[in-house]
Amino acid sequence: PKGSAGRAYGAQTTPHMYVIKGDGTLAYMGGIHDKATTRVDDLKTAKNFVDAALSEVAQGKPVSVPTARAYGCTIKYSS
Repeated sequence: PKGSAGRAYGAQTTPHMYVIKGDGTLAYMGGIHDKATTRVDDLKTAKNFVDAALSEVAQGKPVSVPTARAYGCTIKYSS
């Protein structure tokens, strides 16, 4: 309710996605995909950064895109 988790990770928008490895290190932070849209036709060709990061982490590979621009509604934290 106080936004402590969002503040700890520096979340600025909803959604602001994070992939955290089993050892607690941050593997990815940013938007879900490379197209800031909800249009279904646009999403069909979007690169999903979260899926890619999860797959790469599961395979023990470094995350090829560790950060990307987050987009969406801004988070309004309580005082």
